[in-house]
Amino acid sequence: MPNRSTDALFQLIHTMEKSEKRNFKLYVTRNTATEDLKIIQVFDALDKMNEYDEEMLLKKSPSVKKQQLSNIKAHLYKQLLASLRLLKTNENIHIQLHEQLDYAHLLYNKGLYLQSLKMIEKLKETAVQHNQVTFMMQAIFLEKNIEVLHITRSMEDRAEVLASEAEHSSKRLHRITLLSNLALKLYSWYIKNGHARNEQEAAAIKQYFEESLPFEGDQATGFYEKLYFFQSYCWFAFILQDFLMYYRYTQKWVDLFDREPFMIEIETAHYIKGMHNLISANFDLKNHKKFEEYLDKFERFSQTELVTGNDNNRVQSFVYIHIAKLNKHFMEGTFSEGLLLVPHIEQKIKEYSLYLDRHRILVFYYKISSLYFGSGDYDKTISFLNKIINWKVDLRTDLQCYARLLHLLAHYEIGNFDILEYLIKSVYRFMAKMENLSIVEEEIFKFLRNSFHLSYRKIRPEFEKLLVKLKSIENNRFETRAFSYLDIISWLESKVYEKPFQTIIKEKSNKLLQGSH
Repeated sequence: MPNRSTDALFQLIHTMEKSEKRNFKLYVTRNTATEDLKIIQVFDALDKMNEYDEEMLLKKSPSVKKQQLSNIKAHLYKQLLASLRLLKTNENIHIQLHEQLDYAHLLYNKGLYLQSLKMIEKLKETAVQHNQVTFMMQAIFLEKNIEVLHITRSMEDRAEVLASEAEHSSKRLHRITLLSNLALKLYSWYIKNGHARNEQEAAAIKQYFEESLPFEGDQATGFYEKLYFFQSYCWFAFILQDFLMYYRYTQKWVDLFDREPFMIEIETAHYIKGMHNLISANFDLKNHKKFEEYLDKFERFSQTELVTGNDNNRVQSFVYIHIAKLNKHFMEGTFSEGLLLVPHIEQKIKEYSLYLDRHRILVFYYKISSLYFGSGDYDKTISFLNKIINWKVDLRTDLQCYARLLHLLAHYEIGNFDILEYLIKSVYRFMAKMENLSIVEEEIFKFLRNSFHLSYRKIRPEFEKLLVKLKSIENNRFETRAFSYLDIISWLESKVYEKPFQTIIKEKSNKLLQGSH
């Protein structure tokens, strides 16, 4: 698993660019206090380390005593953030609005009420222009305080205007909060559980969604209300595997930014996530043309300064673009060609280990495993699947289940029959414990249990029987989950028709492309 240092100061320093480090030193040496010289010493020592080591840090910082280290690190952390804030002020509307709010408070504390009110007015204008309701609320709150406590005579009907502004902003903020909560909880449910597994789960999600949705789409007025409304429907549809609805709402999500392009700079991460979901929706619907069109658009966007100049945007773009590139090879059956991406992805996982969450790494490992399986390299398949199986995490139980099932099939392909019986029982128990057994999986286990010892001549009819059974339930919406993680039908067809697995998928992909022309 990726090695991560847990020291917050070490992590912060190692995310800084050369220009940011240079700016920090200029900022901190504006005076030459002893404390400042010590924090530069600690900064330089941490900057040169590959991993956090407190003993080495004290050796490299001889003027710092062990009992001082905690306070010096806290001071250094604060100074780093202060220098970054100064450097990044013009890059981020949120920092600019915070700065204006700080100035308004400073002027108020000086007793300069009218100047403070002018600053607040400027803040409110900027907040309205950029859809920043939370800053609008903070500005109104300070403005009301000034008007209640002091006679400013800034406007005759000020009380009515302020009350109206406060009520309007409060209503908007309440609606945004309800929708963002709903979107977050649905996404959290998916990260933990994956897709709905049966009618009971689907009914429970549907009931929760309908009870939590505060209003219909045509009542969403502001940017953020629409954004979280579309996101809520997006995750709801994805959990239920209603891929057409999922596509419609991911399209609305991206179109929202296209209608207000200035918001791409303010909410870049949401735009990146929207593009990822739109590309994924086209993958799920096997819409090759739109998939490639949006992937190309996303790649061009990833090369802009807005992405390359921001760590978070750069890392998220890498993740989603490479997931899309892997999906492209799954869609086209070009598994062997897709393996050329693996060294680069592995190198980036290592490089971005401070940024990547466990969920993204799990997804990469599963997709890389699937590439190796599709290309016929079962040893490498097992090697990558072991990274998932041996990693004790409470995320994506569905993905962990399918990692074990693919692991089982890879051993079957190699012919490791001596351990297959044990693996079948082990994987079956794991999946049953997770309440994750679908009809597809039950049939696969039944086939393996009864057929893994058969000769090639006798096993082919068994492959044919299983293929017929699975094709009969291919369109069952609670079984599509199994087929999306592992194209078991194409795998069975490769056995029945004696063709490589990736050849079968290539032929299907070519038929789809010909049918769309």
